[in-house]
Amino acid sequence: MIFTNQTDQSMEVINFDKTPSLMSQIMRELRQKGVQDDPLRFRYNLQRAGEIMAYEISKRLRYEVIDVETPLDIAKCHVIADKIVLATIFRAGLPFHQGFLQYFDRAENAFVSAYRKYREKDRFDVLIEYLASPRLDGKTLIICDPMLATGLSMELSYRALLTKGEPDRIHVASVIASQQAVDYIKEVFPDDKTTVWIGAIDDHINAHSYIVPGLGDAGDLAYGTKD
Repeated sequence: MIFTNQTDQSMEVINFDKTPSLMSQIMRELRQKGVQDDPLRFRYNLQRAGEIMAYEISKRLRYEVIDVETPLDIAKCHVIADKIVLATIFRAGLPFHQGFLQYFDRAENAFVSAYRKYREKDRFDVLIEYLASPRLDGKTLIICDPMLATGLSMELSYRALLTKGEPDRIHVASVIASQQAVDYIKEVFPDDKTTVWIGAIDDHINAHSYIVPGLGDAGDLAYGTKD
């Protein structure tokens, strides 16, 4: 028998910032200058944010009951019935992804390279140059990327992943998103099978398409500046 907490309804957006919790402390450290200047701490906080989101997402999955033999008797236990694929976008997504993998330790994994190629100072295209993914048909896809500024990288990564099949359910997870990006995700992802999980939703993006107040460049904070 399969048990599920999923709901067949329009797209839901879960904003952790609306309900103060341990995630609030992690978000404070990720944002705060001085704390975030320690790359090790910054990566660890991204990982911890991923672990919390993974736990919350686990409540929306399908489960089945199996018999487990203990030293004394047989116990009935719930185990995840969904086939999960964890997908992340290089490079800032790696520690965030690891947090999900800590909990969904039997999941398959997918990786996408999406980056901004600037044509002018504030104008850029998002390019996809690398994709490694298992088949996605009928599976639950969790796409995690810490920063959701415009939503374009997330959309193009999702469309690249669709070349590997059609997932049954989709969870989009980010640490910080702009309201503009959340609205964009609602337009381009399938409404009836997508749930969006955000640590905090900020008001806007600036001329460089960085989230304000945001936290800066997550990739640079995690791994150092790039040339």
